[in-house]
Amino acid sequence: MSTLFTRIIEGELPGRFVWKDPDVVAFLSIGPLADGHALVVPRAEVDKWTDASPELLAKVTLVAQTIGRAQMEAFGAPRAGVIIAGFEINHLHLHVWPSFSEAEYDFKKVQQNPDPAVMDAAAEKIREALRAAGHGENVPAA
Repeated sequence: MSTLFTRIIEGELPGRFVWKDPDVVAFLSIGPLADGHALVVPRAEVDKWTDASPELLAKVTLVAQTIGRAQMEAFGAPRAGVIIAGFEINHLHLHVWPSFSEAEYDFKKVQQNPDPAVMDAAAEKIREALRAAGHGENVPAA
């Protein structure tokens, strides 16, 4: 059975994508810690980050770093937070968000039912920052 993330990647379920390449995608979290919170996910269904090949883990991490830089630029954040959790979905993913303080590193503080218009605007801000940084070939249209 496909994971929830595979269903999003394959277009069976909606997602606000900010990155797509042959190996990795990134889309906004539906339970964000901050506006612009993205999930960086390999297309391959890998359960735990410790199960990923070194090459795939390096690629996921590189994309997460690229997304984090774009988030910092787009939202004026001093840092980009990153967490690998993996208990909620059995498909490797990195949580990446524009971070302003360590207090944000708490999943008990996720936004419940975020405003879709705010999420759409956040996704577009990240896409614009990625394009401006020269990553347009991996930035999907809205």
